[in-house]
Amino acid sequence: MKSVILSRVVLASAAFQCALAATADQWRGRSIYQIITDRYALPQGAATNACDPAARTWCGGTWNTITANLDYIQDAGFTAIWISPVNQNYEGPTSAYGDAYHGYWIADVSQLNSHFGTSDDLKALSAEVHRRNMFLMVDIVANNVMSTSTDPGYSSYFFKDASLYHPYCPIDWSNTTSEQVCWLGDTVVPLPDLDTKNPTVISQYGDWIANLVQEYSIDGLRIDAAKHVNIEFWPPFCAKAGVFCMGEVFDSSVPNVAMYQGPQGLDSVLNYPIYNALVSAFTIPGPLNVSNLVQVFQDSQAQYKDVTLLGNFLENQDVPRWHNISVDPQSMYNAMTFTFMSDGIPIVYYGQEQSFSGNADPLNREPLWPSDYAKTNSYNLMTTLNTFRNFLVNTTSWATQQAQILTTSTYGIAIMKGPVISIMTNIGSPPQNGTHIAVTSPYPQNTAMVNILTCAQWVVGSEGTLVTQYTLGGVPTILIPLQLLNGSGLCNTELGVIAGNGGKAGALNASASTSQFPLYPSVALLMTTLGALLTYL
Repeated sequence: MKSVILSRVVLASAAFQCALAATADQWRGRSIYQIITDRYALPQGAATNACDPAARTWCGGTWNTITANLDYIQDAGFTAIWISPVNQNYEGPTSAYGDAYHGYWIADVSQLNSHFGTSDDLKALSAEVHRRNMFLMVDIVANNVMSTSTDPGYSSYFFKDASLYHPYCPIDWSNTTSEQVCWLGDTVVPLPDLDTKNPTVISQYGDWIANLVQEYSIDGLRIDAAKHVNIEFWPPFCAKAGVFCMGEVFDSSVPNVAMYQGPQGLDSVLNYPIYNALVSAFTIPGPLNVSNLVQVFQDSQAQYKDVTLLGNFLENQDVPRWHNISVDPQSMYNAMTFTFMSDGIPIVYYGQEQSFSGNADPLNREPLWPSDYAKTNSYNLMTTLNTFRNFLVNTTSWATQQAQILTTSTYGIAIMKGPVISIMTNIGSPPQNGTHIAVTSPYPQNTAMVNILTCAQWVVGSEGTLVTQYTLGGVPTILIPLQLLNGSGLCNTELGVIAGNGGKAGALNASASTSQFPLYPSVALLMTTLGALLTYL
């Protein structure tokens, strides 16, 4: 039923889409599922037990296998996919760091990666994505190519003249110029750095990206290592692409990342400062530093050009899986709620919904197929969050409105974006009978509210008060006035009935029925979590 409802919501915005010129405004309301092509799905009949992430080699995923398994993504409510780079990579003996299964070791950027399929296969994937009224984002690498020597021959690359590259030098990470002209990688697998101030490089890159976007009907670009390229390169490059550009600026400092968003740089950037703040505020064990999250949130709204376009994430191919750094499942549920219900575009890295637990590269690049694509608690939460967010995006101006902080405490944070109040806590799964978060809302006393995660109804107390109670542990709470949920497909609103067990005035009872959404972990999982927590006490 949820997938049918979601299809109706997405179809309502179909006229909004332009496959060859998707703008920032069109991307603002999307949610993105990130895929490493080699690790998402296998062809029918392929052996499913032959992919060891530590081996750093090919496992067999292709563009065709993504195409054949899009239901899993769309049924969870995602309206866009981001796939790993499609261009030709290093071909040769296995390097000291394995093979180029991830797609980031570029050789000739003008050619496709034959490991992932043919030109027709990529076109078929794009066509199927668009048939489903979804967007296609493609990862690109413009900063560098890959080599096994600091003195490579350049004949196999798109740019074949050594004069179009910066001479080798190791990066001084305290110097911005060094970060832009010296080589990423190391002396074992160095990444020769293109001179992106050279007119030939600028011109040929512009022609290449314009052709790539047009040929494969690409809607957006995720740009690898954006901060390692001189910033003035990006506006004309993205103008030639004619689509939304989101850059990777791997830095925890808001000013250092914010400088790349705007007319002088890119439409959007991945929100690494908020990612780091969420890790600090919600991981268990961890510092549970909510005040730092508040500071980064406030700095972000003050310094970014447009916070509603930032890419929010908890995992990607360059950072440890959330479950690797936090033993408590509720920590991810709460942090993930923040990424969906705050400012920005939510991005989910494949396998996050399966609670994969790999550490850094390469262990965070697990194959998805051993999960059997199960509809886990995390998957169901994403489905509910996407269904609600898609409803808000397609029926209101919610996506363009900035969130505001209503209250904070050592136990969590409450934000309001449009008519929606989201309350996230870091107390974890064990019941906390005496713990609560008090929120003062702008709603008048006796306003009927509903928690979209449990479908329980609540009534606003005196002076707009709402108080969470965590008798079933630290679950997130998302509230909206009851009448504003009609038509969302959540809590039986498609039938004109709100499911729920009522509520005491001013109180949000976390022990409410969860029949509409199985968010809470099973008793067995709760016991496992408690055991893991005890090892840290």
